[in-house]
Amino acid sequence: MKYLLILLMICTAPLLALDADAIIKKIEDNFRGDNAYMKFEMTVETARHKRTMKIESWSEGKENSFMRILYPPREQGITFLKLNNQLWQYVPKIERTIKIPPSMMLQSWMGSDFTNDDLVKESSLEDDYDAGLLEHNGTHATIELLPKPDAAVVWGKIVMEVDVPNAVPLQAVYYDDEGAPVRTLTYRASKTFDGHNLPTVWEVRPQDEAKKDHRTVIRVEAAQFDHGVPSSYFSKSALKRYSR
Repeated sequence: MKYLLILLMICTAPLLALDADAIIKKIEDNFRGDNAYMKFEMTVETARHKRTMKIESWSEGKENSFMRILYPPREQGITFLKLNNQLWQYVPKIERTIKIPPSMMLQSWMGSDFTNDDLVKESSLEDDYDAGLLEHNGTHATIELLPKPDAAVVWGKIVMEVDVPNAVPLQAVYYDDEGAPVRTLTYRASKTFDGHNLPTVWEVRPQDEAKKDHRTVIRVEAAQFDHGVPSSYFSKSALKRYSR
C-alpha cells in the first residue's frame, strides 16, 4: 500500500505542476491581454499622512509599458517607460530622464507600498517563477511560486489564492529570500472589461511591524483591453512628449 501511495504521488506531481502553470498563465493573459489601457487612483496611507495620485497606463504584452501621473499637480507629468528589461523615469520639473537600474526594482514606487516591479510589471509570474499547486478546493486554488534558478526577481516566494474559473487572484503573500512575509496584496471587487475579469480594488499592507499602519490602495476607474495602443508610447522620446 505504501508503495502504491508513493507511485501515485510521483505520477500526479507533474499534473499538479501543469495545472498550476496553466492557472498562472490564464491569470497573466487575463490581466495583460495583447495590449491594455488603464486609469486608476492610488491612495497611500500611513500613521501620519494620506495622499492620492491619479495615473494612467498603457501596455503591450509583457515587454512594454508606459505610465503617466495626472494628479497631484506637483507630480503631474512624471512618466515611466519600460522597454523589455529597461526602465526609465522622466521628471518634467527638472527636465531629466533617469534610468532605473534592476537593483531598484524592489524600491517603493512614488512612496507607496507597491514596488517599481509591481507598477511596470518587470517580472512575469509565468516566465520567472515555477508554480506549484498547494491546494485546489472547488473554484479556488492556492499556488506557490518559487523563482526559477536564473530569474532576476525580487521575491523569494509568493503564495497566491486564486479564483480559478475567473482567472483572478484573491490574495498574494510575498516573502523575502529568508522566507519571512514582507507584504500582503488583496484583490477585490472584480468587474469585466472587454471580456477580461479585473479586480478594481488592490490593497497592499506591509508585514513589517514598524509599518503596521501603512496601506496602499489602487482603485481602477477605467480599463480597456485589445483596442490597440499607439507604438509611439513605447520609445524613449515618449517620456517627454507625453508628460505634457
